[in-house]
Amino acid sequence: MHVRELFDLTGKVAIVTGGSRGLGKEIASALGGAGAKVVITARREQWLTEAQKELENVGVECLSIVADSSEVEGVKKMVAQTLEKWGGIDILVNNAGVVWAAPPDQMTLDKWDYVMNINARGTFICCQEVGREMIRQKYGNIINISSVGGVSAVDPKSGQFIAYQASKAAINIMTKQLAVEWGPHNIRINVIAPSFLSTRLTDALIAKTGENMKRWIPLGRIGRPDEIRGAVVFLASEASSYITGQIICLDGGTTAW
Repeated sequence: MHVRELFDLTGKVAIVTGGSRGLGKEIASALGGAGAKVVITARREQWLTEAQKELENVGVECLSIVADSSEVEGVKKMVAQTLEKWGGIDILVNNAGVVWAAPPDQMTLDKWDYVMNINARGTFICCQEVGREMIRQKYGNIINISSVGGVSAVDPKSGQFIAYQASKAAINIMTKQLAVEWGPHNIRINVIAPSFLSTRLTDALIAKTGENMKRWIPLGRIGRPDEIRGAVVFLASEASSYITGQIICLDGGTTAW
């Protein structure tokens, strides 16, 4: 196989949760650009429709589905409509997530539950429902989007996100355990853990505490959202065929300290 073919996703079917904006749209665009047919999901139709148009305008075959990844019925609908449209699921990217900022002593339990339900519970539900189909077809590739905040502590001067960090740490260990249990079914599962990349959700925070963030980044700059594209295509393709259960930190070297 030529090295370029290692990254070719032609004919593959990929689901990207939270695919209507930000990193999710970058991920969907990257997978589609590598040849995959892409399903994007989100809780709100407004941005989904626009994202689907953008992807189709650059030649990506795209299906959009309104679904809440933290609700079993929504995920079952996502799986069923994908199978009805394209007959299989090769790649799942669990990107949907939320964040709530508060000092630990002021974090309310309803906000803790809100973050944990969408991030950790939602990722597990999607892994479980799509994983059943991948076990049946004896093949699959799952990429969970976590955070360096789930790998190591964050300077409180850069932001306080203890529920978010806990939810992402849960995703990291969930990924490792599933890699061990599902490896015999020819299913690979890995994590991409970005730091604070510049997106709609993070730009306000970066404007406020970005200089302090840079103190901890050896490359000395905030990451761009498009810098997730190569890592996603690598993990989704045959180029990473012997990699599973791993956490790739997309962080400019932050976790090297």
